[in-house]
Amino acid sequence: MAVHEIAVLALDAVVPLDLAIPAQIFGNYEEAPYRVTVCAATPSVATTAGFTIGAQAGLEALATADTVIVPGFTPHLRVPDDDVLEALRGAPGRMVSICTGAFALAAAGRLDGRRATTHWRDAADLAARFPRVAVEPDVLYIDNGDVLTSAGVASGLDLCLHILRQDHGAALAASIARRIVVPPHREGGQAQYVEQPLPKYPGGSLAPTRAWALERLHEPLTVRVLAHHAHVSERTFARRFQAETGTSVLSWLLARRVDAARGALETTSAAIDDIASECGFGTAANLRKHFHRQLSVTPTAYRRAFRSQ
Repeated sequence: MAVHEIAVLALDAVVPLDLAIPAQIFGNYEEAPYRVTVCAATPSVATTAGFTIGAQAGLEALATADTVIVPGFTPHLRVPDDDVLEALRGAPGRMVSICTGAFALAAAGRLDGRRATTHWRDAADLAARFPRVAVEPDVLYIDNGDVLTSAGVASGLDLCLHILRQDHGAALAASIARRIVVPPHREGGQAQYVEQPLPKYPGGSLAPTRAWALERLHEPLTVRVLAHHAHVSERTFARRFQAETGTSVLSWLLARRVDAARGALETTSAAIDDIASECGFGTAANLRKHFHRQLSVTPTAYRRAFRSQ
C-alpha cells in the first residue's frame, strides 16, 4: 500500500496540542499507512506553551503532500506571511485545519464558498473577516471532501479519526481510538462546550421581570404573565423585551430553561423527567427536543460527558 504523505504546517505560536494530534494519530501506528512531516517557514517554531519545535522540512513539503494539516495558532487574526499563503494556495492535496488553523486556510482563499468551522470563541471573527466562508460554529468538524476543518483544540481528534475512518475504514479508526483512549465518534457539536453565563442586560427596564422569571422557570410563564409582572401591555412587553435582549420572549425562556437543565444534569442525579418538570419543559420528550435542538446532543449524553464526579 502506498504511503500517504501528510505535511503538518506549523505556524509561529502554534498550539502544541493541535500539532500533536495529527502526529499521534497518523504518524505513530504501523498499520496506518501515513508518513507525517512537520514543516514550517523557518527551521524552528515557537509554540503557545513557551517551547520551540524543530521543523523537518520547509514550505516546499506542501507541494508534494497528499494532505496538508494546519494546526491552530495565536493570535488567530494574524495574517500568515506571503510565502506561507502562496504555499497553501499552490498545495494540490487535501487541506485540513484544526481550531484556528482555519484562519490560515481562509486567508489563502482555500475556504471561499465552503462550509467551515473553528473554535466557538473565534467563529464570529472568522465569519466577519472572511464573508465568503460559510461559518458553522456549533459543529465539531466539517468535511467538504477535499477541504476539512475542525472546531477548537481537542476536536482535532474527532476530525483526524474521521479522516482515518474515511481513508481506511471504521475498524482501524476504532482500534486507534481505543489506544488513545477516546471514543471513535463523539456525539453532538461544540455548542455543548460553549460557556453559558446567565445573560446580563444592564439598564434594561425589564431586568427585574427577567430576574423574577429565572426564579420561576418551572412555572407556565407566558408573555401575559410576564407583562403583568412588568405592569405593561403584552404588546409593549414583547417589543421592549426584543429591544433589550435581541431575542423573543419564547426564545429567551427556552434558552434559560436549557441552561437550567444543563446545570441540573452536571450537578445532580435527578431523573430526566424530574429535570424536565423543574426546568419548565413539562415532559422529558419536550426537554430532549429543545436540548438537542440547541446543543446537538441528548440530555443523557450531555450528563455522561459533564457530570461532576
